[in-house]
Amino acid sequence: MTLRWYTVVVDAHDVASLGRWWAETLDYVIVFEAKDEMAIIPKWMPMDPAPDLDAFLRAGQGMVFVPVPEAKTVKNRLHIDLAPHTSQDREAEIARLIERGATRVDIGQSPDVGWTVMADPEGNEFCVLSSRDR
Repeated sequence: MTLRWYTVVVDAHDVASLGRWWAETLDYVIVFEAKDEMAIIPKWMPMDPAPDLDAFLRAGQGMVFVPVPEAKTVKNRLHIDLAPHTSQDREAEIARLIERGATRVDIGQSPDVGWTVMADPEGNEFCVLSSRDR
């Protein structure tokens, strides 16, 4: 049996704001929005139901944002890794994220690692990896 990785659920104080931030960051589209939930998926993903199991399993992953009352207090145990293509300017992408509200964070990584640890506007960590072509 094979299961599809369907979504990542992200706790948020401001569901709409954080969902829109990630949609812009990943070039995703909003497919559902309510006061207590927002869902985003890749733009290239079909909105129609998958015609078969293979198509269903090949579909991309979405993100769902849900409200939580408590503040974030510790480092996430799961995070997203983002990677620019080798044709992109990695430092320019990091600068763009910072201009939009992301911050660089230190979680104890050494200064010579090949990734940059960042946090979204609500403090959820993610990494920007070195440029790659696969």
